[in-house]
This record gives sequence, C-alpha cells and structure tokens, in this order.
Amino acid sequence: MKKEVGLWIDHKRAVIVTISGDSELITNLASNVERNDRDIPASLDVAPEDQQDRRFMDHLSKYYDEVISHIRDAMSILILGPGEAKGEFAKQLKKEGLGACIVGVETADKMTDRQIAAIVRQHYQPKH
Repeated sequence: MKKEVGLWIDHKRAVIVTISGDSELITNLASNVERNDRDIPASLDVAPEDQQDRRFMDHLSKYYDEVISHIRDAMSILILGPGEAKGEFAKQLKKEGLGACIVGVETADKMTDRQIAAIVRQHYQPKH
C-alpha cells in the first residue's frame, strides 16, 4: 500500500504524520539536543570550529538519521518546519538516496500535532 509522509521538524523535535490508505499515524521524536546560547551553525555542511559545535552537529545528524529510519519506506515526503532544520533534513534525505521522495519543503511555524496532520492530509488528498 502507498505510504505518504509529512513531517514538521526543528532542532528539538519532529512530528511525523504517516498516511497509508485510510489509516493515519502520528509519531513524535525528541532530539534531546543540548546546546548553549551561542548561534547554531547554519548547516551540516559547515565545518564546526570547536568541539562543542562538532558535538552538536554530530547529535543533530544522529537525530536526523533516527527520523529517516521512521520514514525510509515512504513513497513521498513533505517536509515542514520553522527554521534551518527542514533544509538540513532535506539534505540528509538526499545523502541517504531519498531525495526523489521529497514532494515539498515548506516553512511552517510551530503547530499542534493535529494542525500538522491536517496540513499533511490536505496535501495528499486527491485533486479533483
């Protein structure tokens, strides 16, 4: 059966909405990323200048890998989020060979799980 996924992601958490046929599943994942008050490197492609930044980037990469493990078998993936994480996550998906599954990367403010699910459902509803 066709599996469609939409997810809202930032550096702290991911909300994954999986639609398969008539069923819908919402999964929440926490990154557990601890950071200090300094600016976060803008991209996973930037070489961190100190050990703390390197640890932060390594932790983010592991977090993104965990999210990918939940959506790897999706036919299509819609990525939503408020900041840099959505773009970083899209790059990670492409590195994993899943770039062709990405159907959109859109800016979206903080929302409830139900609001995220509604946007994902609306995106995947058949167009008449």
